[in-house]
Amino acid sequence: MNNLLIWDAESTPPVDDCTTFLWRGFSTNASSNVISIPQLIENNDDALRSRYLAWVYELGELRLHGDCLVDHLQLRPSLSYWWMTLLVEKCNFSKSPQIDDAIRLLAFTDWTTGRSLERITLVSANQPLAECLRGWCEKRGVTFEWQCLPKPSVTMSCIRRAYTTLPAVMQAWAWLLKYLLDRWSLRGVGLNEWRLSSGRVTFFSYSDNCVPEAVQEGYYANRYWTHLPDVLKRESCQTNWLHLYVKDGLLPTARDAATALRAFNKTAQGQQCHVTLDTFISWSVIIKALKDWFRLIKLGASLSVELNQSHGDSLNLWPLFREEWHTSISGMNAISNLLFFCLFESALKNLPKQSQGVFLQENQGWEFGLVYAWKTSGHGQLIGMPHTTVRYWDLRYFFDKRTYSCGGKNTLPLPDIIACNGPVTKKSYLHGGYPVKNLVDVEALRYLHLGESELKSSSVPIKINEPPRLLVLGDYLPNNTSLQMKLLEQAVPLITRQLEIVVKPHPNCPIEPTNYPSLTIQVTMEPVSKLLKNCDVAYTSSATTSAVDAFCAGVPTISVLDPNTLNLSPLRGCSGALFASTPKELATALNAATATASSIRQSENKPAYFTINAKLPNWRKLLLKS
Repeated sequence: MNNLLIWDAESTPPVDDCTTFLWRGFSTNASSNVISIPQLIENNDDALRSRYLAWVYELGELRLHGDCLVDHLQLRPSLSYWWMTLLVEKCNFSKSPQIDDAIRLLAFTDWTTGRSLERITLVSANQPLAECLRGWCEKRGVTFEWQCLPKPSVTMSCIRRAYTTLPAVMQAWAWLLKYLLDRWSLRGVGLNEWRLSSGRVTFFSYSDNCVPEAVQEGYYANRYWTHLPDVLKRESCQTNWLHLYVKDGLLPTARDAATALRAFNKTAQGQQCHVTLDTFISWSVIIKALKDWFRLIKLGASLSVELNQSHGDSLNLWPLFREEWHTSISGMNAISNLLFFCLFESALKNLPKQSQGVFLQENQGWEFGLVYAWKTSGHGQLIGMPHTTVRYWDLRYFFDKRTYSCGGKNTLPLPDIIACNGPVTKKSYLHGGYPVKNLVDVEALRYLHLGESELKSSSVPIKINEPPRLLVLGDYLPNNTSLQMKLLEQAVPLITRQLEIVVKPHPNCPIEPTNYPSLTIQVTMEPVSKLLKNCDVAYTSSATTSAVDAFCAGVPTISVLDPNTLNLSPLRGCSGALFASTPKELATALNAATATASSIRQSENKPAYFTINAKLPNWRKLLLKS
C-alpha cells in the first residue's frame, strides 16, 4: 500500500503488488489494487468540481504587489481582462484539456489523505503532470519517479507545425494578419443600415447553421433561432442581427458571407438589419486593440514571475496552466479577444439605443467583453441564451459561488438574465449557485422539432423479422468520433443479433466506411429528427448533444464513456441513459437495448428536458413587452 503506480498510458499496466491508479481508464479488474481515477471523479463529482472552481477564483484573488490579480489586469474602468483568459473560460473539452488532469490530481490527492506513502511512480508522457506530482511528493516527503514515455505524434500540416513552433507573440501576429486578410471584404457591410436602424432588439449570433434554401432565396433563417425571427416579424418587431462569421460549407468565404448579408438586408426591407462583427474593422479599431495588447504583454511579464512562485498549497496546479497563461496574455487568445472586444465597442457605439439584446451564451472569453461594451454603451436589458445543453462537466458555465456575490471594482460582467431552455438547464445553473432571480424560462429554440407529433408517435411499426436498426450519431471532434466507431467495431462480434447500422456523421466530421472495414454501415446526412423515427437504438459519442434528441424522442440511447476525458455527455445523470467504455460494455448494452426495444415510444413519460412549445409564449412575453 505504501508504493503507488500511476498509469497514464494506452497500454495495460503490469500486474504487481503495488496499488495502480488508472489515470485515463476504467478498471475491469476486480482487484482492489487497481483504482480508476475517472471513477473516483464520478464518485466525488460535486466536491471536485467545487474545489477546481474555487482554485480558479482564488487564483484571481491572489495578492500580488498589493493588488489582486483581477485588478492588476484592469482593461477599462470596472473591466478586468482576467475574465477573458482561458483560465476563466475553462473550456476543458477542446481549448484547455489539461483541466481534466487538474481534477484528476485533486481526486488522487484526496484519496491519499490519511494514507502513509513511501513511493509514487508515474508512467506518462505528460511533463506538466510530472512536475505537479514531483512538487507534491517533495512537500509530503514521498519518493517520486517519472518513467517518461514518448509524446504521442500529432498529424498536422507543415504550415500548422511551423506555426506551433513560434513564440506566443509571433503566433498572435500571424493570427491577426491572417484574420484581417480573410475578413477584410466584410468591412462596412450593412454599416449604414445598422446606424440608421429602427429596431430596438438586437441578437448576437453565429453565421453558420443557416438554412440553405433560405440563403439561396436571400432571406435569413437559422437553426439556432428557428421560429423566433418569424414570430417577431409577424408582430412587427424590428430586429438587428450581429453575426460572428464562421466558415462553413454554405458560406465558405467572407465574400460569400458579405453577399448573403446584403441579400438579407435587401429582402428584410427594414424589418431586420444584418451585419457581422467584421463590419466594424477599421484602422482605428486595430490600433486600439494593439495598444491594449502591448499593455497586456507588459503586465503579463511583470506578473508571470510572481505567479510561478506564489502557490504555497501542497498541491501546485500552476505547471499545468503556465503555457495557457502566456497564450491568454500575449498569444493568439489575447489578440483575438482584444480585437473582438474593440469591435464590439465600435459596433455598439454605432447602434441606436436598444431596449434588449440576446446573445448565444457559451461563456467564451470575448462574451464578457460584449457584456461590458453593451452596458457601457447605455443599452437596455441583456439576455444570455445557452442555445444547447448545459452539461455537468462543461465548466464554462460554472463559477465559484463567491464570484456572484463578491464586491470589488472589476466584478465578472454578466448579462441581466439567463434564458433557460428547460428544467435541466435551469437546475444546472441553480446547482452551480447562479442567482435564481436572474433566471427566466423560455422555449428551447433549437429543439422545437422534439415536439412534433410524428416524432413522439406511439405507433412506431413493429419489425418482427427485421434486424434492429442502430442509429450512430457522430461527433464534431475527430478523436471522439474515432473512439466511438472503433468501440463499435470491436463490440459488433460480441452482439447476439445482427444489426442494421445507419451512421449520421457531424457535418464537420465525415465518417468513411472504408476506415471501418469490419462494419457494414450506411452513411446518411438526413436530419436527425427524421432518422430517429425509424431507428430502434441510438449510439452516440461521448460529448455530442444529439444524444438528447434521441433520448427525448424515446429511443434507447447508449453513449460512449471516454476514459480520456470527464463525462461530457448531456445525458449524464439522466435516468435510463446507458453508457459504455469498453467493447464488452457496449455489446452488453446493445444486446439489452435491442432485446427490450418496444414498439411504443416512451418520450411522453420521460421527465421534461427542454421547454417545447412552437408558439413560443415565453419568448413572446420576454421580447414583446408592451
